[in-house]
Amino acid sequence: MLRAASPTFASKPIIHNSFLRPPDYSNLADWAAHPWKKDFSDSIPGFITPGSVDSAADVFFIHPTSYTKNFYLAPWNASLDDEDLNAKTDLGSILNQATVFNSVCRVFAPRYRQAHLKTFILKENSKKDSALNLAYSDVRVAFLYYMKHFNHGKPIIIAAHSQGTKHAIKLMQEFFDGTPLQQKLICAYLVGWPVRENDFNHISVGDSASQINCYVTWRSYKLGYTDDFAGMIPGKITCVNPISWRNDTMLTTIAVHKGGVHKNLTEAYTGTVQAQVNQAQGILWVYAPEATVRRYGKIKNYHVGDYNLFYLDIRANIEVRTSRWFSRQ
Repeated sequence: MLRAASPTFASKPIIHNSFLRPPDYSNLADWAAHPWKKDFSDSIPGFITPGSVDSAADVFFIHPTSYTKNFYLAPWNASLDDEDLNAKTDLGSILNQATVFNSVCRVFAPRYRQAHLKTFILKENSKKDSALNLAYSDVRVAFLYYMKHFNHGKPIIIAAHSQGTKHAIKLMQEFFDGTPLQQKLICAYLVGWPVRENDFNHISVGDSASQINCYVTWRSYKLGYTDDFAGMIPGKITCVNPISWRNDTMLTTIAVHKGGVHKNLTEAYTGTVQAQVNQAQGILWVYAPEATVRRYGKIKNYHVGDYNLFYLDIRANIEVRTSRWFSRQ
């Protein structure tokens, strides 16, 4: 059971024409998660004993694609005023992913005119780049607004999943890589999208649980399985094991798995999952019992479980890295 009240959603019309209003980040409605309002990022799973709230750090979280309906007919970018879509985002990634950071961080997650799922499925279309550029422009504006109005010198975690990670890589390149802001970076959790080893000039991939000013990344697959998405981007792809927090090829044992959570944080499971980095393809091979993964459907690409499978491992790691950042100041 979750110890958080369900937020209410303001009734707004869905815009059906081709015009999509730009976001206004002075308006809390254009944030999926924000410390100044009650939202699903405040939720704490019932099996976690809440301690004292420590908000000395911030996480800027970029949510994944939730805009999937009407594959061929839908506009390339989502409306910020699509109430059903916003609820899908909030009950999906904000509840299941962004909450992992709330023990030590204030959570900021902007709504943005995300690109439709078809942007990543259709092989050739001239509008794909425009859709992604529009989505990133919103993320960029949100980050600048956050830095100007909310950050006030706090250390930062950048976190994302899937489409969100694609935008996060670009954000990191523009604002963190080799800049003074890099020293404020606790860690970037760039999950569910390939990160090439040469994407950053000055930010290194993490290879220990306590490393800071770095990034970690993984994409989860059933042990021994791969697919076309694994090789979707050319180049050497990096990967970190979110149980050991190393990028070596050692298969972790179930004894060191701190735990995952089922969808909607309804139930935890510990000492269940094993993981191993496949360095050749830059993916994470995962062994998990059928009872653990069947809730994602009959799939071998565990993309939708990238956070859930390692929820308690990530939550603990955030605390370790944040403590390490402050100990060095």
